[in-house]
Amino acid sequence: MKFGQQLRDSLFPDWKFYYVDYPGLKRFLYDRSLKGYTADDEAEFVTRLGGELDKVNNFQQTKSAEMKQRIEYCEKQVDLISANTAPQDAKREQLDIIEREIDAVISEVYELAKFTRLNFTAFIKIVKKHDKNAPFVLKPVFTERLNARPFFKENFDGLLLELSRLYNIVRNGGVDTDGGKDPQAGNGQNFVRQTTKYWVHPDNVMELKLYILKYLPVLIYRTKGSTRPPSPAITSIYYDNDSLDLYLGRIEKSEGAEAIRLRWYGEADTAEVFVERKTHHEDWTGEKSVKERFSIKEKHVNDYIAGTYTLDSKIERLREEGKKTEQDLQDMAALGAQVRESIQTKHLVPVSDVVVRSFYNRTAFQIPGDARVRISLDTELTMVREDSFDGKPRAGDNWRRTDIGTDYPFPQLPEEDVCRFPYAILEVKLQTQSGVEPPQWVRDLIDSHLVEAVPKFSKFIHGTSVLLEDRVEVLPFWFSQMDRDIRKPATRAIGISMTSSPGGSVVGLDAAGRSRLKRDSSNAPSHDSMAYQSDIEVVVEAEPCERNESTALLGKRRSAPNGAQRSGSWLQRIVSFGAGHGEPERPDALAAERDDHPAGKRIAVPVRVEPKVFFANERTFLSWLNFAIVLGSLALGLLNFGDRTGKIAGAAFTVIAMLVMVYALVLFQWRAERIRHRDAGPYDDRTGPTILVVVLIAAVVLNFALKIAAEP
Repeated sequence: MKFGQQLRDSLFPDWKFYYVDYPGLKRFLYDRSLKGYTADDEAEFVTRLGGELDKVNNFQQTKSAEMKQRIEYCEKQVDLISANTAPQDAKREQLDIIEREIDAVISEVYELAKFTRLNFTAFIKIVKKHDKNAPFVLKPVFTERLNARPFFKENFDGLLLELSRLYNIVRNGGVDTDGGKDPQAGNGQNFVRQTTKYWVHPDNVMELKLYILKYLPVLIYRTKGSTRPPSPAITSIYYDNDSLDLYLGRIEKSEGAEAIRLRWYGEADTAEVFVERKTHHEDWTGEKSVKERFSIKEKHVNDYIAGTYTLDSKIERLREEGKKTEQDLQDMAALGAQVRESIQTKHLVPVSDVVVRSFYNRTAFQIPGDARVRISLDTELTMVREDSFDGKPRAGDNWRRTDIGTDYPFPQLPEEDVCRFPYAILEVKLQTQSGVEPPQWVRDLIDSHLVEAVPKFSKFIHGTSVLLEDRVEVLPFWFSQMDRDIRKPATRAIGISMTSSPGGSVVGLDAAGRSRLKRDSSNAPSHDSMAYQSDIEVVVEAEPCERNESTALLGKRRSAPNGAQRSGSWLQRIVSFGAGHGEPERPDALAAERDDHPAGKRIAVPVRVEPKVFFANERTFLSWLNFAIVLGSLALGLLNFGDRTGKIAGAAFTVIAMLVMVYALVLFQWRAERIRHRDAGPYDDRTGPTILVVVLIAAVVLNFALKIAAEP
């Protein structure tokens, strides 16, 4: 689709006069170019373009201020209603009016975010067309003017937090339930949790956030004693060795495969770092994959990795303070020793063997203290090389490189050191009891056009496979999806809608969404009314970020139709444009040049192995063993009670019975190993049974011949 057509289809009718006049500017360029583009034409075009920029910027600033005023009005009204001593029914009616106003604000915030993105893209494209068709270069000058009218830098996260708080109060009848509860509380022993991850296209991120906050509040982690506002940044350092054994174990889902990482929240100067170990367990083992962690002061990390620092003093201090149970302290000590042992035995030292860093900004949605439904959205996902495999001491003698912090998109890094993922990652975590389904709104979400399911997606695996492509032999299965446009047509509205009317009114929730919201005021599964279907854990990761066009996704230079390398978030395209790195194209403007994965590389496709597969292998083994026992019993009878001919036949059958036992055991172990490693097959064996049948026939014939020969 041409961008002009896309702009016409996407603009909000009530605001149509405030969008950039992209068709008019393009027509001006083409008409004047046909006649011979002059300096006077250039002056007129620059004037028109500047006027369009002022128009868009002023409207965006005005609407943004209006949104803030409307939110402040709603806050005041909610406070008044909460303090009112009127009957609850009267309060509910007043809150319903405020809720409709919040719905309208949410819809306008969504449209304003789309307005910003479309107009910025329009300016980028029209300047590119100008520089292509006119004898003048406008991009450097216009970049300065654009940065002086930074309408595209509007951050809607603050509005989202306020809207989330208002929705939470309205849902709870005017009571603010935020605060005083541990966000991690509510994790009972009788619950199960599974995880499915999704990709989210940048065009759908804002709609997704606004839809979720109708049902779940934004979860804010507040550090005790900290005066700084909470930061959404999360950074992880992943370890591996020269052979990339941890990468291989994770991508092939080997039983007991580990991932060891160091993680911190917020800015890079944080004093607390979490040491985490994720251990994968197969279903057939009867165990669940687990994630364990403990915290350590940043100043002790280098010594801990080197093996010269232990957790003894920390554990003793916690024991004196009484903040942890004795069992928790013992588990911490054991985990600290095991992780340090893994680092040593798997040769994850020296520090230069850090492989990759992941960075993203996370928006989490959860009712504080209620872990039944949790959704997280990670945006601006970026993977950065930390290794020194090519002789470059990126981290030096430190446990992490110090030339970057949380300054996305990390423009100071060379392109071979960074991979900016093109999508956001959505992860929905449901913690339910048996017999309980996920809430209807969650099922609507994961079945909608907003998300693309990518089970078992891993930041560590993706970053390692892209940044160290020449060192890996196995590629993740989702590489085949990177060349495909994940955007899908909206088959139905799932909640966010904005319709114009003669009076300019807007509606935030469709009828089904409003009805569902009324029914599900707790935003959590009802243990009484829902039937068990599955236990899902979903995580939403942040808005996709851009993969620079000069860095090939699979180690090859190519372009992707869905913008896997170049589309990214519109904010990242802004940064690229403002920095003079060239104009990034929208996905629909890119040419598709598909190719297969690099020669010599295997694609690891996730295969779920059910426990019944292992049981079937055991039943086959027991069937062979049963046959061997019957045959052995017959042989023993002939040996003990038969004549000379019977004893010879008994000896032959005894040998065959032992061969069957050995064959059954070897075949069982061979199949079990292949199943455990998810080999594609074949699993049948034609040679072994053929030999056994031939030998058995020979023994029967021998017995028959000896018996005939023994007759007088």
